[in-house]
Amino acid sequence: MMKTTYYAKNNEVEKKCYLIDAKDKILGRIATRAAAILRGKHKRIFTPHVDTGDVVIIINAEKIRVTGKKMVDKEYQRYTGFPGGRKIVTLEQMLQKRPEQVLTLAIIRMLPKGSLGSHIKGKLRVYTGDKHPHQAQKPVLLEL
Repeated sequence: MMKTTYYAKNNEVEKKCYLIDAKDKILGRIATRAAAILRGKHKRIFTPHVDTGDVVIIINAEKIRVTGKKMVDKEYQRYTGFPGGRKIVTLEQMLQKRPEQVLTLAIIRMLPKGSLGSHIKGKLRVYTGDKHPHQAQKPVLLEL
């Protein structure tokens, strides 16, 4: 008798809450670990088309580090929709204005596109400073 492949169902998945302190951590390493947890790849029941991931809370987003000359060289582009409306911001400028956006973009761009990715994005919370309003969820501190 052959074994069949196990597929997780939405109502069978047990959700946890993880807390990541980004202070003096490298941007890419935080982002890859957070994306894997949001997706559910750290669980044995991982199923590609089902949201098996957990909630991720990141604090101290303004204190991340990057290697090399990325502070000056890395650029974020967006387009306003008007002629000549391309806006370019460096990583250094983005960290001064909206530090939580840097981590959010890095993580979201690692997630799948489409309705599953949109659903997974809702489980990511990024905060500047070391305070967050999710104490009731009893987040588990995750060491990177």
